[in-house]
Amino acid sequence: MALVAGVRDLRRLPKAELHLHLTGAMRPETLRELARGQGFEPPDPGGVADWPGFVQVWRAAHLVCKGEPRNLDRLVRETVADAAADGVSWLQPEFSPHSHGGPETWDAVLELVLAAGLDEAGRRDIGFGLTLGVPRHKGPDMAAELIRMAVRHADEGVVAVGLGGDETAFPGSVFAPAFAAARDAGLTIAPHAGEMSGPESVREALDHLGATRLAHGVRAVEDPRLVELLAARGITLDVAVSSNLGLGYYRRLDEHPLPALLDAGVRCSLNSDDPLMFGSLLGEYELARSGLGFSDERLADLARTSFETSDAPAGLVADAVAGIGSWLTASERS
Repeated sequence: MALVAGVRDLRRLPKAELHLHLTGAMRPETLRELARGQGFEPPDPGGVADWPGFVQVWRAAHLVCKGEPRNLDRLVRETVADAAADGVSWLQPEFSPHSHGGPETWDAVLELVLAAGLDEAGRRDIGFGLTLGVPRHKGPDMAAELIRMAVRHADEGVVAVGLGGDETAFPGSVFAPAFAAARDAGLTIAPHAGEMSGPESVREALDHLGATRLAHGVRAVEDPRLVELLAARGITLDVAVSSNLGLGYYRRLDEHPLPALLDAGVRCSLNSDDPLMFGSLLGEYELARSGLGFSDERLADLARTSFETSDAPAGLVADAVAGIGSWLTASERS
């Protein structure tokens, strides 16, 4: 008997999370507790409707961890626990220690995050790797220094390098030497592009940085030739629908280009971006099913892409892909 669409439990679908900012993954109740313990009332993370509002919440979440190793350790462990509860088998958050102190502290902060992430992931029987985030607005010199640190820790859990922040702050070309060093060290290049700026930022990420995955990338849809290029090269877009809507890049769900990108053959994964403000990865899959009308087969394809284009170990990827196949052949009641 054919299974009625939409009855499978999405929590049981194996997933990889590839576009998640560690600071933005703090639990709302943790933010309130830690902020009040430090004597201030944080902004409401559920009230974010634009970029300035996002920045206010993000700064509060950052502030309660800066200079507080126990709080940063808690953030990492709770993020891993929440991901595992959503059915995530591979968690790859993005984090940069640059805002937690001067360069003399970076290695220690990064090592704390890696140790907590790997330990908690091991306890929950999932995989963990870190994308080292480079702040675009700090320019190429800091990028080079951070990437040298990422390379030093490439055998300890750093698996990729990202580039975040205002896409108009510096052109991608100025970061080319630093990102070439990351590629030479075997790190995946996964910068932000095609969110704040249009298709030109996507082309910069491909041409100058050597990106194989893009955080967001959705505005590539504005350039049909670029869409064809993404599909032909197998470049993956790590899409976060609720984030795009919450920050006002698209006014309504039916305007979001994810379905059109998939129909054009572009590989995409679903991601939460900043769960503190936009909800969980499980919620993204539920939204794709109920709001975008995605079939379970299409949801399974998204999950499969998330593993096949991740930096997870080959054995974990194989097990997860097999699990996705099993999910498709089973009903919620089995």
